[in-house]
Amino acid sequence: MTLLLFVVILGVIICIHELGHFLFAKLAGIYVYEYSIGMGPKLFQWKGKNGETTYSLRLIPIGGFCSLAGEGNDDDAKIPKDRLLQNKTAWQRFLTMFFGPGFNFILAVLLLFMIGLIWGSPNYKPIVADTTEGTPAYQAGLEKGDYITKINEHNISTLDDVSIYLTLSDHEKPTVIEVKKADGTKEAYRITPEKKKEGKETTYVYGIALDNTREYGVLSAVKYTGVKTVSLFKQMGVTISNLFTGGVKLSQLSGPVGIYSIVGEQSKGGLANILYLVAFLSINVGFLNLLPIPAFDGGRILFLIIEKIKGSPIKPETENTIHNIGFFLLIALMIYITFNDIFKLF
Repeated sequence: MTLLLFVVILGVIICIHELGHFLFAKLAGIYVYEYSIGMGPKLFQWKGKNGETTYSLRLIPIGGFCSLAGEGNDDDAKIPKDRLLQNKTAWQRFLTMFFGPGFNFILAVLLLFMIGLIWGSPNYKPIVADTTEGTPAYQAGLEKGDYITKINEHNISTLDDVSIYLTLSDHEKPTVIEVKKADGTKEAYRITPEKKKEGKETTYVYGIALDNTREYGVLSAVKYTGVKTVSLFKQMGVTISNLFTGGVKLSQLSGPVGIYSIVGEQSKGGLANILYLVAFLSINVGFLNLLPIPAFDGGRILFLIIEKIKGSPIKPETENTIHNIGFFLLIALMIYITFNDIFKLF
């Protein structure tokens, strides 16, 4: 059941992403060779009404693509020049590249709104609901009702901020947590989490329970959707920046195997948890694809910006070569992360 759910979740996220590229390519008049869900050998395929685009479902349900004329395909010479990607206007190319990730963001927003509307909007304010007796937070004096404003000098505005900055803290040193009390006064606490080891897994316990009350109604759902979307973008930005500063290590990243484990855990919490996971992963996929890295959509947008700055296009052969190199490096990274995920299971 977990495997089926895993395949469906990745399939939906990838299908939506590639659909964004596909629709805006079609709107721009770009020739689309193939729209595929999955990678590897084809299970079945069919042609569109005009016999132009091949729609296919492939064996490996991790991945997918939308193959456009002008991306280095051997058949590009047979396609009318005005239908090649590189011969379209800068605006058309930008929209075609952007709306892969853009559709991921739209999917996430719709799912978050659905969650807030049907199951209620979870509280997002960083308010302490309680502290567990005997834990570091309790002993330090943190109290129910305290509003967390800073963690290690990082401004806090949501529960997601609390989660990521506590995770990124150096757990061997005290974490400085600043709060606003119910009477408006401010206090700062230096809390060193308690280290616990169960088998191979090490956890650090602060003993802070955060407010998880829910609000209901359309307005609450709209507000929750907006705040949560911005919060998830911030979370991704903080994670990526910490990859470069060393706060997050490559070994802490998860690939398909890690995601599979998360799907299994989230499925135990019901449909709302599964939909939230889809929204979370969809924003992750969209955000990562917009990074200015070769082979990513953001890399292609970067070349478009360079073209506008220098006033002339970069040779398609040169750009495609750089993207191909980036693609192989990306595959190497995914293999490393996948093997690391497998080692974590044992």
